Amino acid sequence: MRVLDPGTQAGLPSWARWNSSIRRPYTLGVEEELMLLRPQDRSLGESADWVLTRLPPGLSEHASPETHAAVIELTTGIQLDVAGAARELADFRARLTGELRPVGLVAASAGAYPMGIIGQSRVSHSDRYRAVTGAMRALARREPTMALHVHVGVPDPEQAVRLLNGFRNQVPLLLALAANSPFSQGRDTGFASMRTAIFQGFPRTGTARPFADYADYVRAVDVLIASGALPDPSFLWWDVRLQPRFGTVEVRVMDAQATLSDTIPVVALVQSLARLILEGDYREVPLDEEVLAENRFLAARDGSAALIIDPHQRQLVPVMDLIDELVERCRPHADALGCPDELDQVTRLARSGGAERQRALVEAAGLDGLISALSDCFAEPIAVAQM
Repeated sequence: MRVLDPGTQAGLPSWARWNSSIRRPYTLGVEEELMLLRPQDRSLGESADWVLTRLPPGLSEHASPETHAAVIELTTGIQLDVAGAARELADFRARLTGELRPVGLVAASAGAYPMGIIGQSRVSHSDRYRAVTGAMRALARREPTMALHVHVGVPDPEQAVRLLNGFRNQVPLLLALAANSPFSQGRDTGFASMRTAIFQGFPRTGTARPFADYADYVRAVDVLIASGALPDPSFLWWDVRLQPRFGTVEVRVMDAQATLSDTIPVVALVQSLARLILEGDYREVPLDEEVLAENRFLAARDGSAALIIDPHQRQLVPVMDLIDELVERCRPHADALGCPDELDQVTRLARSGGAERQRALVEAAGLDGLISALSDCFAEPIAVAQM
């Protein structure tokens, strides 16, 4: 893969200068957003800013605030493979659990907080999220949502735009696979990923249009930044976005997963799909905006049970079949990247996803039982974690 000559970036605005210091493609960085809970009443523990000040070295550098005061984010370092990301996330979840227990809190992971919230959600006091709150106003005080973000390293921005464009058609599949938020405000919403519907209230969400090249992307985004409407491109909350300062393409459409046993197959699929797009036989015509938007809605509503539009057949087809087909196309690339076993788990997740299991738990034990199960399984080892 070509590596950009830094001299060719001299004419770019500072925000658009691509970080090509990591010259190996397909490196990984994984971000998991999680909620803090009070176990005695299963309410949100809105004390993330205070918790973050207490974390010890080795963990504090990988934990950061989010918009809501009950949410924090755990972020891996740069990992060469899925196994490395899995080990680091497992360590973070275990250590965080140990740090929270003495202060009367627990952590849990899902796309949305299932219970009702009394009053407005409290927001973080960090500088970034004060800016978000100032700009988003009432939108920032909606109920908290949690996502799984996967960064894929790409040394060259032209290849990054190819990858950004290539991921567009697959956004509904990734969303359907990782749907894990059927409950919000104490009720079944009828959606598999209510997080998607809630987060859609923010501007600059959804799936970005295709870009002709990196110059086209820079032209489109720079007017937003140069005008002062946005501080930087991280305020673009697209399903998939470029992160020039990291040299990554960030896939953000997935709900946070309850267990690492569910997180890791999604990471493996994203990494393998990236290699398929850039090095495999990937010649898909970008979906029309109307078809992509409808497929994204259907995936959020119905998860892996969704029927989505096949524009060539002009009919609805099971998203499960498309996920199976995508896994097969990705298999040689998973072999090359060293994650074939993790990719194999995608089929298991698609057939018994988080939203389906949440509903089964609520039917058996109510919403209180669901909250307990989510916190109980948060730090379980990958091999045994089952919600």
